[in-house]
Amino acid sequence: MPETRKQRVAARAAPRTRTAVPAKPKGLLAVDVGNSDTVVGLFAGADLAGFWRITSRPATADELTLRLDGLSRAHRWSRPVGAVLCSVSPALTLPWVRALERFTGALPVEVSAATARDLPIRYHDRTAVGADRIANAVAARALYGTPAIVVDLGTATTFDCISAQGAYLGGAIAPGVASSAEELFRRAARLPRVELRRPARALGRTTEESLQAGVLWGAAGQVDALVRRLALEMKGTPTVIATGGLATAVAPECETINIVDETLTLKGMRLIWEGAR
Repeated sequence: MPETRKQRVAARAAPRTRTAVPAKPKGLLAVDVGNSDTVVGLFAGADLAGFWRITSRPATADELTLRLDGLSRAHRWSRPVGAVLCSVSPALTLPWVRALERFTGALPVEVSAATARDLPIRYHDRTAVGADRIANAVAARALYGTPAIVVDLGTATTFDCISAQGAYLGGAIAPGVASSAEELFRRAARLPRVELRRPARALGRTTEESLQAGVLWGAAGQVDALVRRLALEMKGTPTVIATGGLATAVAPECETINIVDETLTLKGMRLIWEGAR
């Protein structure tokens, strides 16, 4: 039947249905405060949109807020709606808590044995487990399966073991690659500082080559030796994940590393934030 004039007028007057435009994902700011570096990561939903390394140094909440404002302007962040903090530096923890509260308008979730609610911890004193080690265990379990060993190559080199059942078992702590080398350079006046890169040979023919071989391949040998010992004490064949600032330099020289994930700690922090809400 032909449409009448009255029907055409009514159709034009009726509100039109518009296709919904998906809202931008809410941002989450993750701040991992280490002894040497602080890593600031920005998540858009479950995706890590970007991360930035800054030097860990004494600072007030005002100074840290200004640094966040500067990063936000430089990289055009939309203001995050939440924050999660992982800190192994007690002197910086409270200033970061206050800065993140000012920046996002809400107190951040702090990574700890209490906030990682779904992670069984078999350590003798569960409160003594470092926040970064907890975040690494949560991420390894969720992203790569169990059993697993996480090797975090930072100021210290930590080895964290997760059982086949998903429990945090403990692990080992060794001096960090860079911190050990720095102490060597400090104490031995005639040894020059060298760039941490792969040497041409193990049998160095210059002081520089000798140092590079000893520092880099010595670190890789330490990682392999400890991973093998830890794996013998665990049931099953663990997946070994390397993370931390020196993971990309050391892991390729190791025989036992299966996966390199430089942002593993940030990913674990996001998962803990999700579970704590």
